Amino acid sequence: MIRVLLADDQALVRAGFRALLAAQPDIEVVGEAGDGEAAVADARRLRPDVILMDIRMPGLDGLEATRRIASDERLTGVRIIILTTFELDEYVFEAVRGGAAGFLVKDTEPVELIHAVRVVANGDALLSPSVTRRLIAEFATRTRPAHVSPRLNDLTDREREVLALVGEGLSNEQIAGRLVVSPATAKTHVSRAMVKLGARDRAQLVVHAYESGLVRPGWLA
Repeated sequence: MIRVLLADDQALVRAGFRALLAAQPDIEVVGEAGDGEAAVADARRLRPDVILMDIRMPGLDGLEATRRIASDERLTGVRIIILTTFELDEYVFEAVRGGAAGFLVKDTEPVELIHAVRVVANGDALLSPSVTRRLIAEFATRTRPAHVSPRLNDLTDREREVLALVGEGLSNEQIAGRLVVSPATAKTHVSRAMVKLGARDRAQLVVHAYESGLVRPGWLA
């Protein structure tokens, strides 16, 4: 079972998500939080697999709640999907940089929400929608000089190459095809890059790829 925590200040929104997710045989809603403080507390208490986190909540907002959860070593297995009203939102980008696995707009189709929960619970980043990569391209390049990780120098040439391909949105299988290696080898390179850069998942690798200049936004045009 995929254990999900709902964090949104609107009770009606939470009720709608609960009804949708609870109807799935492989998903269980284990809790609800009406603000960021409660979301952090419930994450520590319940250890859900996935949190659906509203970005704008009273008091502690979803951005800071995401940072606190992502920085807690006891919660390394918790994956966060940011819920937002606006697609190109700098706060959403900061949440992805801070540890969120991706984001969804609140009016997304129910089937897409369910798919997103399953994808993120499986350990993958929610990077399929092109708008997610466009969001990262939009804001990462604005702040690149201040946020390039010194750990980038720890990557081998092949790991840098793989990082750039992750930034372009390629899967492990596609990276393997591009580099003429096995998917297992591609996965190993991705995993090593994540460890060296201190990235929680592929979403953060994409941020690193843009902020380092290995990938530029022109490819999305």
